[in-house]
Amino acid sequence: MKSTLSDDLVKLSDLPVGSRAAIKRVKGGRLLVHRLLSLGLRTGSEIELLQRRGSGVVVACQGNRVALGAGVAEKLLLSPVDKTV
Repeated sequence: MKSTLSDDLVKLSDLPVGSRAAIKRVKGGRLLVHRLLSLGLRTGSEIELLQRRGSGVVVACQGNRVALGAGVAEKLLLSPVDKTV
């Protein structure tokens, strides 16, 4: 988690594998936001980083798995969620 931003937001690309986090902000335009919505990813959604594939990532959200490229992973800002069970 190298690039922690103000108010403790972390880029998806910097999140460790196996971590859970909530999407807080998308640093992109309407087209990116619309694309993410169509994949079931929206502000407030809780995701889990399942694996890294090259420079991209695979995340789980509400029972679905979604592969995202490196560019999108850089633009998703997340707030880590504690794993208290």
